[in-house]
Amino acid sequence: MALATLTARPVVRYIFLVFVVIIALHSILSLTHSGYSQATSLSHLLGSSQARPTVPADYYEDIVPAYLNSSNNNNGHLLTRKANATMLMLARNSDIDGAVRSVREVEDRFNRKFGYPWVFLNEEDFSEEFKKRISVITTTPVSFGRIPHDHWFQPSWIDEGKASAGRKKMEDDGVIYGGSLSYRNMCRFNSGFFYRHELLQPYRYYWRVEPDVHFHCEVDFDPFLFMGDYNKTYGFTITMYEFEKTIPTLWDTVKAFVKEHPQYVSPENAMAFLSEDGGERYNLCHFWSNFEIADMDFWRGEAYTKFFEYLDKTGGFYYERWGDAPVHSIAAGLLSRKDQIHFFSEIGYEHNPYTHCPTGEAWTRGRCSCNEGRSFDYDGYSCMAKWDRVNGIVH
Repeated sequence: MALATLTARPVVRYIFLVFVVIIALHSILSLTHSGYSQATSLSHLLGSSQARPTVPADYYEDIVPAYLNSSNNNNGHLLTRKANATMLMLARNSDIDGAVRSVREVEDRFNRKFGYPWVFLNEEDFSEEFKKRISVITTTPVSFGRIPHDHWFQPSWIDEGKASAGRKKMEDDGVIYGGSLSYRNMCRFNSGFFYRHELLQPYRYYWRVEPDVHFHCEVDFDPFLFMGDYNKTYGFTITMYEFEKTIPTLWDTVKAFVKEHPQYVSPENAMAFLSEDGGERYNLCHFWSNFEIADMDFWRGEAYTKFFEYLDKTGGFYYERWGDAPVHSIAAGLLSRKDQIHFFSEIGYEHNPYTHCPTGEAWTRGRCSCNEGRSFDYDGYSCMAKWDRVNGIVH
């Protein structure tokens, strides 16, 4: 008995010490995380008192059916069933380093397992260096295309005097890209023309990827198949407020379109995400379109075609600075059902300075490299709480 007692005492002391160390580490980490959040969160910088809400852990879990969560995903084997889809990047030759980094991360985290093709579009011809450096980091087909002149450049019917005055005013007001004509060309192209490009005609779905973005988690399911199987129109990871000075007349134009064409508005729309008063005023919320997985049949359809044409004829892309993000978001929110818009919670994504980082089991399952505490989801400039409201989560 004496020998057994002497042997047990060191074990008991060891267990007790481990328990004490764990408690201490937990307290330190909790304090560190709290201090970091207070120092860096947008809600703190903006003086917002919005608290991080409690969302059920599995509420935004992707519906991953058996065929996406099976052993077919292991060891780099491609799934036997694929969607009619492509990866898509709009880039210039000068973006080569950032483009290579983005493609490398997408390939490592997702596409090496699923093997979707890439389409690259540019307002000019791609350089041989660009094509060479991109082509060696993926084994899937890669296409490089030049954007047609009329799809990119400011149309001749725009009053350049009025447009240049608008650019100067925004530049004087310190609006980001306020004085940039090329930025306006890009926004208009992304709003109404990219899906018309000949290289995209064979495809229905696309995943938009930009240079210098990061993907922090393994994507072990196929978002394209998910979109098709569950009849989704638009997928996002980050949502935020738009700069009001860039779109002063956009919502009035949208309301005029709705009044003239009520047949295009879905009865089960997501107006509650876009407006606090039933549509009288726009709350500026939009999905950040530098990441989007979407159905080009929606953009190519009659409702969105009429919508874009109505917006375009006002000249707002040039007289103001209408972005493709609010245009896409308003269209998806009004012209499709709210349940056709999907938050891809499991895809860890970063476009400086904002990051969506999965939490809990999704973070572990995705072997994510991002810091859960830095996720933008419920920061003061985020509209995620409003999207929760659309889905019945009240904070």
